[in-house]
Amino acid sequence: MTTGAGRLRIGVRVPPCDRADRLVTVVRRAEELGFDDVWMPDSQLLWREAFSVLTAVALGTERIGLGTAVTNLTTRHPSVVASAARTVAELAPGRLTLGVGVGNSSVAPIGLKAATRVELAERLAQLRALLDGREWDYGQVRSRLRDPVPVPLHLAASGPRNLRLAGEIADGVILLSGMSLETLTSAIARVREGVEAAGRPMDRFPLTVSAFCHVTDDIEADARMLKPVCAAMAANGGGPFLALAGITLDVPDRFEGVYPDLLHAEDWDLAVEVASRWVSDEDALRFAQAFCLFGTAKEIAERLKVAYEAGATSVFLQHVGSYRPPHELIEVVGEEVLPEVASWSR
Repeated sequence: MTTGAGRLRIGVRVPPCDRADRLVTVVRRAEELGFDDVWMPDSQLLWREAFSVLTAVALGTERIGLGTAVTNLTTRHPSVVASAARTVAELAPGRLTLGVGVGNSSVAPIGLKAATRVELAERLAQLRALLDGREWDYGQVRSRLRDPVPVPLHLAASGPRNLRLAGEIADGVILLSGMSLETLTSAIARVREGVEAAGRPMDRFPLTVSAFCHVTDDIEADARMLKPVCAAMAANGGGPFLALAGITLDVPDRFEGVYPDLLHAEDWDLAVEVASRWVSDEDALRFAQAFCLFGTAKEIAERLKVAYEAGATSVFLQHVGSYRPPHELIEVVGEEVLPEVASWSR
């Protein structure tokens, strides 16, 4: 069952980890190779200011879709996000997607808590109203955004309640369930509940899947680099997902000695060493095979086809690591994987 019409869109995550002008060159190369979208995460202490970089990228590219994956509405007030998104969208008409989430990597480093479901719903409603040019009640005053530009809002979600919320109030969803067909199918079912409750057609609802990707002929050796990702997933409530792949981990709430956290570690080799206390090589291999896109170009294209047939309308690929651009991933996927996908996705 395919919920979306047309071909599968392939995007790539480019963290704003370098000067904006250098990242424009990275995104321009992805555009040249045929990627449909580039997604930028937003964490104020980890990377450069995301909307500033996206502005430069908007001016330096012509076709490629631009997205945040994700920004948040806790460290950024919804009115600030509305203004920033409008500014980028004016420069790249029809190309910007505003991915929003609870903001773990933005809030945790400054001692704040992630938004609750109720807070997230209220702030998304405010953001939507402002981008649509409607007034919002701020208690003593009612205000609106001058020169609004409509921008689609996609909610990043993994748990059943937020998945349903995405279907109810967002324009699309970023699925954080990985490439496991079982978790992907379950996540789409929860989104469908929300979409149908809102009285909207599911076949027009964008479903983007986030997945770590690495083209390799030796998955057993290269899967070790995923140990911090696997351990972080277990620590953040992903135990039931991991159990589907036969992975059972008893990890602590915090991983000492890794800055700023296991998933965004500045020293990835150290993070792998720390995570190895709880994640075996066999666990990492199972994780790579079940949830990630690790394998040859042909194998990755085949996994992408399975996700597409399950209902995904787009996928954005992540490289392991947060502080270098994904040059290698862009080149090898652009040259080897995208032609394979083009043979069946038109």
